Amino acid sequence: MAHNRHAFFDLVRTKLFKGRLATGQVEGLTAILDGWQARVGQDEAQPLAYVLATAFHETAATMQPVRETLASSDRSAIARLEEAFAAGRLGSVKTPYWRLDADGKSWLGRGLVQLTHRRNYEAMSAVTGIDLVADPGRAMEMPVSVAILIEGMRRGSFTGRKLGDYFGRGRTDWLGARKIINGNDRAELVARHAQVFTEALDTKPH
Repeated sequence: MAHNRHAFFDLVRTKLFKGRLATGQVEGLTAILDGWQARVGQDEAQPLAYVLATAFHETAATMQPVRETLASSDRSAIARLEEAFAAGRLGSVKTPYWRLDADGKSWLGRGLVQLTHRRNYEAMSAVTGIDLVADPGRAMEMPVSVAILIEGMRRGSFTGRKLGDYFGRGRTDWLGARKIINGNDRAELVARHAQVFTEALDTKPH
């Protein structure tokens, strides 16, 4: 099934982006749609919709690769994470993964989906064919970030759960799909966004 891009953008502009899409948002949405078409083709809308909703949530609706805390630099992100950690606001964090390692690299969250910890950068290096361990900052590049987002969610690279566990063969589990990324955190919110993206992908031209 081919998705009608014009109808897609008209609907998401109204229902998710408060009536206006900035250039960066259009570019990000287009990059994800193109990336999915190149890797998967035009199949059922739900898995793609959940990928789009995940990026929408993880990037604070910018649809651009971002650093954790939305900081403009690694240094600023590290400072914000340290402050939050010291204040006890990162209760689930046992080891401050953002602190510079012996090589001066930080494994803080980057991208359209927040890639954290060296082991995940190693895993995504194998998936994308790009050495993210040598240069973790490349996760901020749009083509690299799109590959991480789509292939990571398809293959279950982040948590062991993958899109095929929740969508396909007559199954649609909007809430459970959040486990692909982050347990049950904001599962209902991301599910609502995904349902809007599904409606947009299925919208026929007038």
